[in-house]
Amino acid sequence: MANSIAITLENFQQVILEESKTKLVLVDFWAQQIPESVELRDKLAIALTHVGDTILYATVDCETQGQIAQQFGIQGLPTAILVQDGQPLDGLTGPQTDESISEFLAKYLPKEQDSLLAQANELVAENKIAEALPVISQAYQLDNERADIKLVLANVYIQTGKVEEAEILLNSIKMIDQDSDYKSLVAKLELANQAADSPEIQALEQQLQNDPDNIELQQKLAAQYSQVNRNDEALSILFLLVQKDGADMTSKDLLLDVLKSLPDGDALATKYRRKLYTLMY
Repeated sequence: MANSIAITLENFQQVILEESKTKLVLVDFWAQQIPESVELRDKLAIALTHVGDTILYATVDCETQGQIAQQFGIQGLPTAILVQDGQPLDGLTGPQTDESISEFLAKYLPKEQDSLLAQANELVAENKIAEALPVISQAYQLDNERADIKLVLANVYIQTGKVEEAEILLNSIKMIDQDSDYKSLVAKLELANQAADSPEIQALEQQLQNDPDNIELQQKLAAQYSQVNRNDEALSILFLLVQKDGADMTSKDLLLDVLKSLPDGDALATKYRRKLYTLMY
């Protein structure tokens, strides 16, 4: 396997002291004359084939590298020791089943939600917010208690106009997890709420109250709602206009533009696409 190495006195310091600073190192002690240790070695090699760079698999042939076994204080085989930062972290002793090995490794391998969280963070850093939403939502479904996942999801919610959902999430963050990232998001949420009710929007709403049948005012208000991610209200206005007058291409084009701006799989987009389809056919 690619991510494995046989430990000798020459590379001991590099593997045990240096490599274990950046990744976990599973050190497996074996000897040809002890079949159980050979069996564990082979099982571990297979089990670690698909773990990527998370765990470095290191083997020690106790027949030729007895000094290393002595340094670890190995008293019997089969034995495997998990090392982090040069120090033993956990271990296996005695014969193991495939199930017991899987259970042992599962404690230290990245969980699916960790991979999704990392992927979502990358997408957010690249300003691909719409793409980040389904990824971080999936991570949240797998673990809805973790504050780090909640914070990323709240950030994505704010940037996609889901301010109510963001507020609910931020309110669920425990005090111990209310760090600088949390405080930054609370401030961002306040700004989003202010922007969502701008003076321009308030003025249009007032004009529309005085002239409720003015189609141009309704289109302008819908466009303003869309700009501040109040998409549900925007779509509601535009759909009613299209419903009243199927020849109103301006309203229909605005409606389609709002739908296109929503992330793939967004429930709101799905709802209005169905309504539009029913209206047209």
